[in-house]
Amino acid sequence: MTDNPSPLKFHVPEPEVRPGGTPDFSNVPIPKAGSVDRPPVDVDPRTIRDLAYSIIRVLNREGDAVGPWAGTLTDEEQLDGLRHMMTLRTFDARMQMAQRQGKTSFYMQHMGEEAVSCAFRKALNPGDMNFPTYRQAGLLIAGGYPMVDMMNQIYSNEKDPLKGRQLPIMYSAKEHGFFSISGNLTTQYIQAVGWAMASAIKGDTKIAVGWVGDGATAESDFHAALVFASTYKAPVILNIVNNQWAISTFQGIARGGSGTFAARGLGFGIAALRVDGNDYLAVHAVAKWAAERARSNLGPTLVEYVTYRVGAHSTSDDPSAYRPKTESDAWPLGDPVIRLKNHLIRRGQWSDERHKQTEAEILETVISAQKEAESHGTLHAGGKPSTRDMFEGVYAEMPPHLRRQRQKAGV
Repeated sequence: MTDNPSPLKFHVPEPEVRPGGTPDFSNVPIPKAGSVDRPPVDVDPRTIRDLAYSIIRVLNREGDAVGPWAGTLTDEEQLDGLRHMMTLRTFDARMQMAQRQGKTSFYMQHMGEEAVSCAFRKALNPGDMNFPTYRQAGLLIAGGYPMVDMMNQIYSNEKDPLKGRQLPIMYSAKEHGFFSISGNLTTQYIQAVGWAMASAIKGDTKIAVGWVGDGATAESDFHAALVFASTYKAPVILNIVNNQWAISTFQGIARGGSGTFAARGLGFGIAALRVDGNDYLAVHAVAKWAAERARSNLGPTLVEYVTYRVGAHSTSDDPSAYRPKTESDAWPLGDPVIRLKNHLIRRGQWSDERHKQTEAEILETVISAQKEAESHGTLHAGGKPSTRDMFEGVYAEMPPHLRRQRQKAGV
């Protein structure tokens, strides 16, 4: 014991750069595309610890698909994927504009993250259930959910499938494997693990998928979910979308000293991987691998998608207050739409001309859906859900106090 110990120091992680500084992504080492091994689906998680620290990539800088994770999609499936991402990006732009015009109160864009949800959706089977956050609308778009219904929900109009009960963009579509979005962080994880355990108890064949952002991994529900998933080998895929920014907080606050978010799965004995979230082909390959593992009763997989949130966190956020304005241009993994586009051009399946034509066709389709949705009302004009809807569809048998409230409201 020393007589004069030095004072303790409280550590607060600091971001690499602040507004006005030069963007720096030197802390994101990018391995060569195709260089990360693809283990067998039944691999022992203890033997693939290195995958929690590397990044699985398929598309190289020239636009070629290389390595052991390539080849999970046909050219036609890749073309569909490109259209899905383009549709989501156009949908985002129109709904962002609608919010600025006062037609809805709130919106959240997916710019830069389109590949994560759009590619993942194509690795699932009918009946599988996603427990998403607010930035996985690509699961719906790639799954064929009607854009008009999505817009009706955003506008909270008379055709809103959720009757005005949810914040705009908090969709719910059971038949499309999209569980109701919760605004509370990380509830998705424990719900997904519980749903997966129930599926296994029933002897069903359906798997669950939990989604969180990087910041939500600091919540206690994250760790509780990993305990149950590991203990009971739940047929679940636990996704972490690491877009570098949890609202205005950089990832170092939530990640702590684990090095990567995927590495948090190692202490629970869970297979943990990191993947290039801006590489559509890599995302699909990893999703397919994890889904097969879950369906084979081999337990959960934790996947970290390394990507970047280009836009603001939401229409209520100003990212220039906490990061350099040019930071997105410096992001080393590029744009998911451009990368898949260039790959298909290199394969002779696409061209700049077809891309421009498809952009125009998608814009026309999205505008048409928007006109139809707006004909049913927007935030300040047109039809609204009935006040009666507040009381219906909540209880199998309405409690007396709610019946009295409904009668008092005259509905």
